[in-house]
Amino acid sequence: MSFLAPAKALLSAAASLAATAMVVRSVACDLLPSELRSFISNGIHSMFSRFSPDITLIIEEMDDLDNNQIYEAAETYLSSKISPTTQRLKVSNPVTDKTFALTMEPNEPLTDVFRSVKFIWILVCRQLESHSFYNPRDLKSTLKSEFRSLELTFHKKHKEMVLNTYIPYILQQAKSIKQETKALKIFTVDYQNIYGNIGDAWVGINLNHPATFDTLAMERVVKEFVMKDLERFVRRKEYYRRVGKAWKRGYLMHGPPGTGKSSLIAAMANYLKFDVYDLELTELQVNSELRRLLIGMANRSILVVEDIDCTAEFHDRRTRSRAASGNNNDTQLTLSGLLNFIDGLWSSCGDERIIVFTTNHKGKLDPALLRPGRMDVHIHMSYCTPCGFRQLASNYLGIKEHSLFEQIEEEMQKTQVTPAEVAEQLLKSRGIETSLKQLLDFMRKKKETQEMEAKKKQQLLDFLRKKKETQEMEAKKKEQEAEDEEEQQGKEIDDGSEEENFDSDDDNNEETSLEQFLDFMIKKIETQEMEA
Repeated sequence: MSFLAPAKALLSAAASLAATAMVVRSVACDLLPSELRSFISNGIHSMFSRFSPDITLIIEEMDDLDNNQIYEAAETYLSSKISPTTQRLKVSNPVTDKTFALTMEPNEPLTDVFRSVKFIWILVCRQLESHSFYNPRDLKSTLKSEFRSLELTFHKKHKEMVLNTYIPYILQQAKSIKQETKALKIFTVDYQNIYGNIGDAWVGINLNHPATFDTLAMERVVKEFVMKDLERFVRRKEYYRRVGKAWKRGYLMHGPPGTGKSSLIAAMANYLKFDVYDLELTELQVNSELRRLLIGMANRSILVVEDIDCTAEFHDRRTRSRAASGNNNDTQLTLSGLLNFIDGLWSSCGDERIIVFTTNHKGKLDPALLRPGRMDVHIHMSYCTPCGFRQLASNYLGIKEHSLFEQIEEEMQKTQVTPAEVAEQLLKSRGIETSLKQLLDFMRKKKETQEMEAKKKQQLLDFLRKKKETQEMEAKKKEQEAEDEEEQQGKEIDDGSEEENFDSDDDNNEETSLEQFLDFMIKKIETQEMEA
């Protein structure tokens, strides 16, 4: 029991000291002015902080009249670092995001570890004394009643690492988080505001297209190639800068209608989290409109020009070269204006952009659009294959195998059927057996139709060839008769014979035109057969 006496004495001294401190504090609050009390408090805090090994960075929400990007990035980054043991959180669902956003509560510390270094974050909020302040850059400024800041505390020896590595890392991570969680949009041109603010030239709505590379009815090799090409593109920012090339990538998707070109574009957008800008060239009149729209696009986006072959002005530049030389390119929409954005000086007005052209007839395009550096990747969207059918069966019927698969795949190799037609047949009935049988009947009927059309084309081709051979034989016969007649009449030709020869020339011109038409028809049919 001998140790109890010193303990009681110690507790008594501590209680006496605490009581004295309370009395002193009460007297100081009553007698000393607030300014003097604040000065003494700050002095004491400063004295003790000199002996502390930690340093604190203050990151305020506003930087003068602008939003502080570091604050916004840190807020986004810390939302992914909230501990499961945290008991108080704020939750919101921003309009531009697809997921819920969790944020810190004021004065609740949050610990982050980066490169084995411990960092303490605290959200500090203080009340504003006046509500009359208005910030034109912040539409909600008049409604705010508090000023927010983030305090980052860490050991002094890590100051250089924080400024040079940790904060840049936070900025990059916040950018990735926002990109992953944002709601994709598809933009179209607002022609009423095309000459107003550049940012208002496009109007967007949410893009909720469900297509992904996992659900596309394409050959696996093609899908894997496109995915790897996209991944390689987004990783090569520094490479593009080093070689002096604009950070963009061009894709040309060609093939019959219904082969999945639009679905592939949606899958690319969902895969990269890129917004889509849909540009209808036929609605534009001059190159200046095209330039304003392309400047108004955001980075990390996909520009889509569908059915580029249907844009009349772009069919053949030689047609325009025969126009009057006094025409100004800025008073019309020209192919050169589009090429200047794809591969010219204007191509550098934006980063990380993908340009997609679609066409049903690749052969109709101007060769200038197809050369390397403009359309970097050409993707042929073919008719449905057995691999594509199995993917569609998995998507629509939820099956991987069936007894009818072998028959369907055998018929599919003999029939030109698009993925859209296959999907339509699979949607007609709820029953798996019924849907597959309907698809099999549909392909057999289409095969018969295609064979009849091919037979008719072949008959027409044979007829044209025979017609051409007959005309050639008649032309040779007439030529021989003319030579025989010249031998009989001699070398002198009177006026009457000249007039007769003139008429003969007219006949020859008509025959030549007909021959040219027959040659055109034969080549066209042969081209269609090759494309099929």
